[in-house]
Amino acid sequence: MQQFLPLALGLIMFSFLITGILVVPFIDLLYKIKFTRRVEAPKTGKVPLFDKLHDKKAGTPVGGGVLIIAVVSLLFAFVFPISRHLGVFIQTAYSLRVELFVIFFTFISFGLLGLLDDYKKMLGKPTRGVLGLAFGLSRSTKFVLQWILALTVSLIIYFALGIQILHIPILGITLHLGLWYIPFSAFVIVAFTNAFNITDGLDGLASGLLMICLMVFGVIAANNIDTPLSLFIALWIGSLIAFLYFNTYPARIWLGDTGALSFGATLAVIGLLTGNLIALLIIGGIFVIEIASSVIQILGWKILKRPIFKLAPLHHTFLAIGWEEPKIVMRAWLAGIILAIFGLWLATI
Repeated sequence: MQQFLPLALGLIMFSFLITGILVVPFIDLLYKIKFTRRVEAPKTGKVPLFDKLHDKKAGTPVGGGVLIIAVVSLLFAFVFPISRHLGVFIQTAYSLRVELFVIFFTFISFGLLGLLDDYKKMLGKPTRGVLGLAFGLSRSTKFVLQWILALTVSLIIYFALGIQILHIPILGITLHLGLWYIPFSAFVIVAFTNAFNITDGLDGLASGLLMICLMVFGVIAANNIDTPLSLFIALWIGSLIAFLYFNTYPARIWLGDTGALSFGATLAVIGLLTGNLIALLIIGGIFVIEIASSVIQILGWKILKRPIFKLAPLHHTFLAIGWEEPKIVMRAWLAGIILAIFGLWLATI
């Protein structure tokens, strides 16, 4: 730990510096290629409440996820071999190659799926949707592709890494799921992918919550002496901090689905690799609450034929009733910090 901590802190600062240098010209590039949010409200008829709240942000560049994924992946490919040659103690409970493959396959493949969706949203032709214009991949197509990727990751985790247990802290129960671990872990990955995606609706909200989660999982990974995962998280935190400077209200750049799908899925995989899935549900509790509010809203429409919330997910309800966007984000961060502390406590007992 004494050897690793200075390295991890140094990597956070190094990644922050590199991303900070690249982000402004990257924003300029996105403006140049017109990779920006478009007005989504229909040109005629009633304007949906969601579009009234968000179409004022049209023109903001989308693609921060591309920059972060590229910087973190390239820096890891550069730093990790050097660290080993310099004598840094590399330890993991799993096969090193397989663990790194799982991490970066998730990080990059879900990012590519999000990039395809972003490309169709920004540069493709819109279609007529239920509540106005629809942009990007259809929900069904995106959902099926998410499940294919998630099942692929889950199969590797189960067969190549041998993970198939679910530990429930406090109760001291450890469940051996066997083959059922594959669909279970795939569900967790898909759920967190979509939870992060729907949370990424206000400037700085999802990115700030993710930074809090990663700091906690950095501690957990270091405590587990999982060196590659710890280094990956350190680089990710540094890049995310630099991005967040430009993503806070009013945002100059957004993650887009490239970052949202990648980061949600990778956060779930980190929870699975560290064996702290229950803690993940607490540490990432705001993401869980956000997707739960959307599910409740859907059930309200289907069963009661009316909405439960003014607008879903939950942060949109607060926005719709008049809360200022920065206030919603700051209070979500504070709640996220408390949940993260509680989740870390669960992971250590």
